[in-house]
Amino acid sequence: MQWQEICENPLLQNLPFKIETNKWGKLEMSPASNEHGLYQSMIIKLMFKFAVGGDSLTECSVQTSDGVRVADVAWGTYEFFKRNGRANPYLESPEIVVEILSRSNTRQEMAEKKELYFARGAKEFWMCDRNGEMTFLNNHSELLKSEIIPKFPKQISIDFA
Repeated sequence: MQWQEICENPLLQNLPFKIETNKWGKLEMSPASNEHGLYQSMIIKLMFKFAVGGDSLTECSVQTSDGVRVADVAWGTYEFFKRNGRANPYLESPEIVVEILSRSNTRQEMAEKKELYFARGAKEFWMCDRNGEMTFLNNHSELLKSEIIPKFPKQISIDFA
């Protein structure tokens, strides 16, 4: 199945899972949680607050050498969106790709995803752990802060006060 067919398949609509494909085109699913969605929302809000010259999106699909990977959040420059429009999946990665860690994720899985996104042109790979602690990486090392959105906080709190 091609990615667009997967997206349009009525049997796969409204599942409480994030869907990706592996290099053989087989579906891989991981459960979504409300906590996960709250972190996605908070990251998007903070990107809108601190980022300039681009836009963000959730559930960003990128065709990689190991299948379609779906970033929880991504941020791309306006030039990225002009080049790629509404492609589904994108054949290149937006400049920033964010993964929100859950119990089902491993650091090894994230390391592999990071390399797949960098191979498609990502400039930074961010991880948000279950406590809201952000890790920023470029293709060479961990960063103290994002070089693309330097005001983005190192710690995110989901606070309902």
